[in-house]
Amino acid sequence: MEAAQEITSTFKILMVGDSNVGKSSILLRFTDDQFLPPEETSATIGVDFKVKMYDVDGKKYKLTIWDTAGQERFRTLTSSYYRGAQGVILVYDVSSRETFEHLSNWMEELNTYCSNNDVVKMVVGNKIDKEAERQVTRKEGAEYARKHQTLFLECSAKTKIGVQQAVEELVNKIVDTPSLWRKSSPNKGTVTVNDSVPSGLGSGCAC
Repeated sequence: MEAAQEITSTFKILMVGDSNVGKSSILLRFTDDQFLPPEETSATIGVDFKVKMYDVDGKKYKLTIWDTAGQERFRTLTSSYYRGAQGVILVYDVSSRETFEHLSNWMEELNTYCSNNDVVKMVVGNKIDKEAERQVTRKEGAEYARKHQTLFLECSAKTKIGVQQAVEELVNKIVDTPSLWRKSSPNKGTVTVNDSVPSGLGSGCAC
């Protein structure tokens, strides 16, 4: 009980993008500082999530980071998880132009289903360790992000480069946007966003 009272707020962060762009690897690297080779991982089925505590200016925030499946057959399930999200990370693979071109589909889906108009968006180009196979330049990624008014960063879940920075920048922006999470309460100046987790991952969303 005491630990829960120390949490200033809970943020729901969603990771979207095509299958095999490395969403699960980015999440695992950020939360557990681990990386599993592709042959040891399997595609996310439906939605998975992890929880991470994060401090900003001496205040503690609870991050619930949702890793969504990129396969088309799970898209109807994924849509329900946009509701209540304060931040969305759109991930593509810099060595796959197709995943970059599909960002527009994910952006359209985000704008359709996300309930927060001020939601913080970030475009992340993963797998920069595969520089020799790069098909999308950093300039292209940055220009896309600028066009859609999102944050932008490239990273490598394999080498750790940029992963921590990407999530930190997103969270700091959410903290700087109180309209996303600060609500009036008769008892407190702020209240935490409901972070209840559905008993079955396919049954609802934590919003």
